[in-house]
Amino acid sequence: MRLYAFAAIALIAAGCSSPETPQQSTEPEQTIEAPANVWVDESVAELTRKDGFLTLFADEQGGKVFAVFPAPDTEGVSLRAIYASGLTSGLGSNPVGLDRGLFDNGSLVAFRKLGNKLIAEQENWTYRASSDNALERRAVRESFARSFLWSGDISATGPNGQILVDISSFLTRDSLGIVSSLKNHPRGGSFSIASDRTFPDAANALAFPDNVEFDAFMTLTSDSPGSEVRATAADGRSITLVQHHSLVRLPEAGYEPRAFDPRSGAIDVPHYDFSSPLEEPILRSVARRYRLEKEDPTQAVSPAKEPIVFYVDAGAPPQISEALIEGASWWADAFEAAGFENAFRVEPLPEGVHPRDIRYNVISWTHRQTRGWSYGGGVHDPRTGEMLKGSVILGSQRVRQDRMIFEGLVGADNSGEGGPNDPVTIALNRIKQLSAHEVGHSLGFAHNFAASSNDRASVMDYPAPLVSVSSDGTLDLSQAYDDGIGEWDKLAATWLYAEFPEDADEEEELETILREGYASGLMFVGDREARSVATAHPYASVWDNGADAVAMLRQTMNVRRIALENFGARVIKDGSGMAEMRSVLVPIYLYHRYQIAAAAKSVGGFEFSYNEKGDALTPGAPVSDERQREALAALVETLDPAALALPDSLVNQLTPPLGAFGSNNIAETFASETGPVFDVLTAADSAAAITIGALLHPDRTARLADYQSRQPSRLGVNDVLTSIEQQIFASQPSARRQAIAQRLQTRFVSTLIALSGGAPSEGEAQAAAVGLSNGAGATAPSNVQAIIDMYLKGLRTRLSPGLLEGQTPDRAHREWLIANIERHFDRPAPARSGVVGAPDVPPGSPIGSPGFMETCWHCE
Repeated sequence: MRLYAFAAIALIAAGCSSPETPQQSTEPEQTIEAPANVWVDESVAELTRKDGFLTLFADEQGGKVFAVFPAPDTEGVSLRAIYASGLTSGLGSNPVGLDRGLFDNGSLVAFRKLGNKLIAEQENWTYRASSDNALERRAVRESFARSFLWSGDISATGPNGQILVDISSFLTRDSLGIVSSLKNHPRGGSFSIASDRTFPDAANALAFPDNVEFDAFMTLTSDSPGSEVRATAADGRSITLVQHHSLVRLPEAGYEPRAFDPRSGAIDVPHYDFSSPLEEPILRSVARRYRLEKEDPTQAVSPAKEPIVFYVDAGAPPQISEALIEGASWWADAFEAAGFENAFRVEPLPEGVHPRDIRYNVISWTHRQTRGWSYGGGVHDPRTGEMLKGSVILGSQRVRQDRMIFEGLVGADNSGEGGPNDPVTIALNRIKQLSAHEVGHSLGFAHNFAASSNDRASVMDYPAPLVSVSSDGTLDLSQAYDDGIGEWDKLAATWLYAEFPEDADEEEELETILREGYASGLMFVGDREARSVATAHPYASVWDNGADAVAMLRQTMNVRRIALENFGARVIKDGSGMAEMRSVLVPIYLYHRYQIAAAAKSVGGFEFSYNEKGDALTPGAPVSDERQREALAALVETLDPAALALPDSLVNQLTPPLGAFGSNNIAETFASETGPVFDVLTAADSAAAITIGALLHPDRTARLADYQSRQPSRLGVNDVLTSIEQQIFASQPSARRQAIAQRLQTRFVSTLIALSGGAPSEGEAQAAAVGLSNGAGATAPSNVQAIIDMYLKGLRTRLSPGLLEGQTPDRAHREWLIANIERHFDRPAPARSGVVGAPDVPPGSPIGSPGFMETCWHCE
């Protein structure tokens, strides 16, 4: 199957399709061979002329750009090119995502003459036919819609059929869907393009032999801009972005696509080939990668004909730039493992180079109001998957968040002092990892979220800092992040880029690479099994550590305990407002949140590989019952009120913020029901919701019920419920811990009611709609609902206030829980279901974005 897909794509790349199916063309009329002899119409004779892939005429005074297109062929096509657009200047809002350096994936656009108009038509390469039969290809083409992106009037026609067109409106159209992005975001707003303030930046129309590059000012206006726009724009009612466009000559023939293999860790470019025989699938995928060739293919190790070069944005500060270059350069070792010498390097962006010029792979240092995701991707040929431009966006605020977390662990006085516990040094080490990670995406590598469980085998995981406890009881950050490329990365690079002798069987060679890699103990698990707390693979999580997720959870809780015992003014710099301690507290108090998710995946867990028929990888199997029970015990320990309490001496130092921007960071601190006083109960509720939501996610409870139906002695839903009950209903030695326990009891009962069909709060419903819910507020399958209802009836009996004497707070609380359970069973309407809305858990990942951005699948 992989050989067939490879052959089909290779035929397309070689130009074997008919005129009905657009192809890579080598016809002279597709390019301008002698720009000095290009016809110049008198209407543009006085304008600034720029010769290259297209000859451009820039009207810098009028804000217009004209282009000369070649004479159309018999199908009316004047030019086929790779087209990509991005942002030279962005909005600065991570949640909205319109960032400086943003680029789309690119598309193949045909400029076609129809009457007196030139049409920009995006061809539909998702659906194609590789057959030699022109009518078969035409049938596919006519079955699926193509897209006319733009049309412009032809200004003049040259003696040899050349076409002069004002392309200004092509450059000022909303190619990135900016208006819809703002409208669809709850804090964006309804905007329209202001035509009087939207025009090409004619002076920045650039022409090169194989590409032309354009910038255009785009101004959008609104009477009611959203909060994200108001927070980032000079005037939220009128925002001006700079949109970039690239038109690129089609790549030369000779590139050989590599058929995608799900075991490889590569990024796939899928398409449907309707010429596939009936016994073969029509869905095909090729791996996205750069064209990398050896100078001497007969040698096991050879220099590359043309190395892959990435350039670091000149706007990055020196210490950041050095870290970005060092981290991204780790990939050179992976290419050496793949048999290439000097195949990859990273350099500062040359002075005077436009960072959006498609000829340059650029690592952009991008600023936003808040910290946020970083991205790695770029432009590729949609026909073959060949990468043409790498585009990496690194958010500048993240490194400061990392530094703050390390200061919360070991103290702010260590920052800038050097040594293994210097938060600045450790944060820069994280930047190296991040640079390597995002460049890895541009090179064609997907996330591998099993790497943290596999001896840090890949930079394509999300690495949590590995913090250990020294013999004297202090925290040690010396091994927080690994240094260099991982073993999985070398295997993935070898599979994706290795070049084989002509007499070699490529499919067999690639299969050998994977078989030997997996046999050595390497693992690969992708996004789908790692992102959500609901998933089941015990080795796939984000921001976790260690081969043993359960043991690491206990170690993480110990690190958290030490950090909280030492938490105080030492975590902020001299001269800082004491209120800053509230922001530092969040990632320390919730330091265990991601290791909880990792350990929870063993409860109702299912271990498997992306195996293919006939390979040596073992089939899937549930996690052993012994391991599930061990994980459950460790998770329930995180609900101990002693672990969630804070001393009064610390609480009294956590004063509220004051200042012009204080309200912007409210999502970075715990919510409060006590006004200016730090609310310990809400903080404890937030932490408990993470554990309870992970253990009682509907998907997990459904798996537990399923496993127990196969083997009754296995861990079941009732076992989980009983373990939680025994922990949070245990007698507490102080009133403060008892109050925390009661808040946890409320969260537990509320979650059970929701699982059994109680109506979630509005906030929980919204979270569930975008896939963010940790399980609270979601309904379990009917078989689990039956188990939950039976348990709730038993709990109602056990909570009977008749077991207590007097009017005590505990009795009042138990009666309140009983009333909620009874409302669940007797509710006349969902509004009286008894569900109590969970507080918003503050953002805690290095991303820090509330909403859908917490689940971005193709970035970090």
